[in-house]
Amino acid sequence: MPLNTFLSTAFHWSQLLQPQFYIEHGGLWLILFVVFAETGLFVGFFLPGDSLLFVAGIYSHNIANEIFPTGNEYIDLLVLLVLISIAGIAGNTVGYWFGRKVGPAMYDWKENILFKRKYLLQAHDFYEKHGGGAIVIARFIPIIRTFAPIVAGIVQMDRKKFGLFNVIGCVAWVFSMLFGGHFLQKWILAEFQFDLKDHLEVIVLGIVLVTTAPIFIKLIFNKHTDTTHSGKES
Repeated sequence: MPLNTFLSTAFHWSQLLQPQFYIEHGGLWLILFVVFAETGLFVGFFLPGDSLLFVAGIYSHNIANEIFPTGNEYIDLLVLLVLISIAGIAGNTVGYWFGRKVGPAMYDWKENILFKRKYLLQAHDFYEKHGGGAIVIARFIPIIRTFAPIVAGIVQMDRKKFGLFNVIGCVAWVFSMLFGGHFLQKWILAEFQFDLKDHLEVIVLGIVLVTTAPIFIKLIFNKHTDTTHSGKES
């Protein structure tokens, strides 16, 4: 889209939650920025990482052709997988190193209603026990993936351990979303003549519900557990 056309188009902040907005107005380069910013800039927790990659898989041929035309869907996907994974790995790494820089000072912070030193100690013990798995799983959960590498840095998680699982988590996340979007679109179109490109809003809503469900289930479960314990104590 020409710049003057883009600038003259009415913009609304809700468009930042729509993956097609990034694909239409920035293509591959904006996708790479969003994936990096989700964890590298610490304010990217609202960005639509999961749905953006899923929709990018649907439009993989068009997006990959921004670099060079390959004429092969698998090469297109491989190119996107490599580039987007690098952006995700770099973002997580920036978050981790930021956490390592500010982490030691946090142990001397004055405790208040929001900050307790015991939370840092608990987080340290958690990452010591489940750190690798936590980094991988966090990649698939919105909001959590923004802060997981920062917390890992704060509690001084081993660099090599973080680096290994950072790569594993990023590649697994990008692969599943990108290839899932591409081949689901291909299969549904061939079997049912149903084009997902015409129903992106429903697809995005479904992905948001699936990826955020674990958070709400955990919150409800914890609330139920706390209520049960309180009832027993009384």
